Amino acid sequence: MLKLRACLLALIFVSVCTVGFSQDAETPAEPTEDYAAEDAESDSEEQNSKVGNAIDEIMNSGAIGLLRQGGFFMWPILIMGVVAAGVIIERYRSLKLLTSDTSVIRSQVHELLSQDQVEDALELCDREQGPVPAILSAGLRKYLVLRRLNYDAARTEEQVVKAMDDYSVHIVAALERHLPILATGSSVAPMLGFLGTVQGMIVSFEEIVAKMGETNIVEAAAGGISVALLTTCFGLIIGIPAFVAFNYFSSVINRFVLDVEESATDLIESVTLQMALQEPGESLPMNAPASDSAHAPA
Repeated sequence: MLKLRACLLALIFVSVCTVGFSQDAETPAEPTEDYAAEDAESDSEEQNSKVGNAIDEIMNSGAIGLLRQGGFFMWPILIMGVVAAGVIIERYRSLKLLTSDTSVIRSQVHELLSQDQVEDALELCDREQGPVPAILSAGLRKYLVLRRLNYDAARTEEQVVKAMDDYSVHIVAALERHLPILATGSSVAPMLGFLGTVQGMIVSFEEIVAKMGETNIVEAAAGGISVALLTTCFGLIIGIPAFVAFNYFSSVINRFVLDVEESATDLIESVTLQMALQEPGESLPMNAPASDSAHAPA
């Protein structure tokens, strides 16, 4: 009996030790998988935090950061600045193509008209580009039509002047295209900046009242005021170049308009002179019978 009991106790002890060892051998696998998953999650969270920090740093630094700090009014000022820059580039390129010596074509047209080559003068003006050739072409085309219809000198001069006056309106409108945008931007952008500053000052004083007694008033107001002044600075940065560009383009256009008026006056003088030279030749057939009658017998 004693031997049997000893054997049973030995079997029970061996089975308990086997189960314990098996549990100890199986349990370490689960913490290893958990640790790997936790490491992967921590790595992904760390990467996401780095990306987020980089994006926040970009959005809060440089020009973008200033735009965000300035508030709502910074964005319409920015849009006006982009539009004004586009208008400046477009007008500069367009007017640069028109800067040519107009005295050459005016002298050529005058010479052709003195030789009674109206059609050649019209073709010359049609080949050239610019406001001066365009106004001369309008006047010559009208003069050629009236000449073929045998209009008298007074009516021809009147109609040619009217044709060039009517066409000059379109020339001035084409030269001044998009300039009202520059004029609007040069005046509205600073006003939007001042409006943003006033709005920022209101917010700053509200914060001062809300934090009264908690912090220093100067410290509470300094940050808000500095941010509020950003809109004024940005509005002036957009408005001043737009104002300078508007004045420059206006002076260039005024010179073109003066050339157009002088060219129209020269054309009228040339046309009047040509018609005056043609009148004696045209009246010779009417005077011929009178000369014959002078030699007729009484």
